Amino acid sequence: MAEIIKTFKEKIPAMRFIGKKYPNFGPMWGEWFANGWFDKLEEAMGGVEKITAIWENGGGYVGLERRADGQPFEYWIGMFTPANTPVPEGFAYIDFPAIGLGTCWLYGTEKEVHKTKACKGAVIDAGLELWTDENGGVWSFENCTCPRYTTPDEQGNVILDYCYFVK
Repeated sequence: MAEIIKTFKEKIPAMRFIGKKYPNFGPMWGEWFANGWFDKLEEAMGGVEKITAIWENGGGYVGLERRADGQPFEYWIGMFTPANTPVPEGFAYIDFPAIGLGTCWLYGTEKEVHKTKACKGAVIDAGLELWTDENGGVWSFENCTCPRYTTPDEQGNVILDYCYFVK
C-alpha cells in the first residue's frame, strides 16, 4: 500500500494546461506515447526546461481531474506549459491563474501510488484550502515527475506527486 511521505504547499505562476479531454480514466495513456503527443507539447513550449524554469516540479506528464457536485467528471491528459504557449492542432487547453498547489508525495509501487483518495484529506489537514473554479469545480492532478516517478528505487517504489489547486 502506498503511503503519503510528504505534504506541502507550492506556489505556481499562471500556466496553461494543454492536452486532450476524456470522459473517464482508461487506457488512453498508451496512445499518448505511441503518437508522440507529449513530444509535440514539449516542442510547442520550446522544450520542457521552459516549464521547469518557472515551476520546480513542472515538466511531468499529467492526468488532470475536475470534480463538482451535479456536473460531469472531467479527465484530461497532457502537460502544464508556460502561459500563452501556442496550442498545437488537435489539442485543447485550460488557463490557470497564479495560485498554490497542495502537493502530496505518494510512495509505493507504480500500481499503488495511483490510489490517491487520501491526498485530499492530507492537503486539508495541512491547513490548505481547496480552490474552486467559477463553476464550483475542484481541480487535482497526478504529476508523473521525472525521475521520482519514472525511476523506481532499490525497493521498486516510485513517488507520485498528487496535487490540488489551493488558495
